[in-house]
Amino acid sequence: MQLGILFSGQGAQKPGMGCDLLADETFLKTLEQASEAAELDIVKLLKSENGELNQTRYVQPALAAFSLGIWRMLQRDLPNLPVAGMVGLSLGEYPALMAAESLSIDTGFALLKDRGEYMQADADEVSSTLAAVIDPDVEKVEKICEQAANAWVANYNSPRQLVIGGKQAGIAEVVDLLNEHQAAKRVIRLNVSGAFHTPLFNGARQKMKTRLQGVGFAQPKLPVISNTIIAPFQPEATAAILERQLAVPTHFGEDLQYLIDHFQIDGTLEIGPGKTLSKFAKQVAAGLTREHIETRQDYENFVKEHAQWS
Repeated sequence: MQLGILFSGQGAQKPGMGCDLLADETFLKTLEQASEAAELDIVKLLKSENGELNQTRYVQPALAAFSLGIWRMLQRDLPNLPVAGMVGLSLGEYPALMAAESLSIDTGFALLKDRGEYMQADADEVSSTLAAVIDPDVEKVEKICEQAANAWVANYNSPRQLVIGGKQAGIAEVVDLLNEHQAAKRVIRLNVSGAFHTPLFNGARQKMKTRLQGVGFAQPKLPVISNTIIAPFQPEATAAILERQLAVPTHFGEDLQYLIDHFQIDGTLEIGPGKTLSKFAKQVAAGLTREHIETRQDYENFVKEHAQWS
């Protein structure tokens, strides 16, 4: 078997995620290191007792630390895990790059703290939103977005799902047009704080461009496929890609197909809350074996089932 590791993106978070793993020394040490680098109490953020996970600035380091903590546990217990490559959805590219040792943990979480703040500022400045488009006629959706004011395709998640984003009024207009032209089976408004991966986040993009100057990236020890260029990250181009990523569409489905075509993966392991990426994987290639780790029980079951990789 050859596995593709999938790292969750923003939107997958839920209060209390990862708290059942805090008893694991490796997981806790990862969170402590991430907390120090981001100057945040990530254990407190995971608990979200005061709604911290409703804020972009807190979700990003918390979710990345949760995913990376599980990855480091896997490295400890299943060192022969047959990983062919990795894909992270948007934010998930950061723990993927850290897992592949292209980006150090200290640098990565310091970047995520600032990335979250930049995106929070843009989200607060303009009222914007996202909507999932199920079973879309892609050409029709793209054409309607082009003709509408302040609406764009933000995510190409799978052959059966796109996400559109824009100002509230723009998305309302597009949803009406999609229904009128029967361009999708249905459209679902998403409960998010902003239209990420659209030009409304060009402010964050410019700040990130400045922030990434001088940040060093190593050659990844495992291929990490970029949402932006649908090809593996390379050290000399990583900063430019991570800057662009904030305001242009993601291409998760095509990234996964790239792993299938170029690295012959036949299974996926999703690390993080929920199974959204596993659902997309099924829509990309139904024959993939799909596994998921979110809880301590999930982890223990996975390690027990795959003891041959220890």
